[in-house]
Amino acid sequence: MSDTTQRKRPETPEVEQPDQQLRKPGVTKRGGGDPAGRGRTTIADGVVEKIAGLAARDVLGVHAMGSGISRTFGAVRDRVPGGGSKSATRGVKAEVGEVQTALDLEIVVDYGVSIADVARDVRENVIAAVERMTGLEVVEVNIAVSDVKLPEEEDEEPETRLQ
Repeated sequence: MSDTTQRKRPETPEVEQPDQQLRKPGVTKRGGGDPAGRGRTTIADGVVEKIAGLAARDVLGVHAMGSGISRTFGAVRDRVPGGGSKSATRGVKAEVGEVQTALDLEIVVDYGVSIADVARDVRENVIAAVERMTGLEVVEVNIAVSDVKLPEEEDEEPETRLQ
């Protein structure tokens, strides 16, 4: 632009926008920043235990979760009116930090399956489910196989049948 073009233009005063008057330099509108950084989320150990327990039970070859004693008490508790349903956290212990978690699982496997394969599949399924649902990093999943379910053994937790 030349000097003459600039002089011929009428001067218009700059009008401040209403939101510019209220804003302080360096602060964005409505709280500012990433919404994820505007608070803290805590996840209880029991939440991670439920997710892990359900994910472990989904694996083919896992007959039950927990030791024989906990399963026996669970079966008795299930038969008592108001005793609750099968506990999703039975056989699972979680230690949850701010960004990481570690899990201990106790499982009973079906006779005839490869324990190493079942343990690997449980570990993979649990890690995937917990990390996807909670956003926590699973640093370890320790698996203890406490029993093998033989085909001729009766279930300690019989399923109810409608007659």
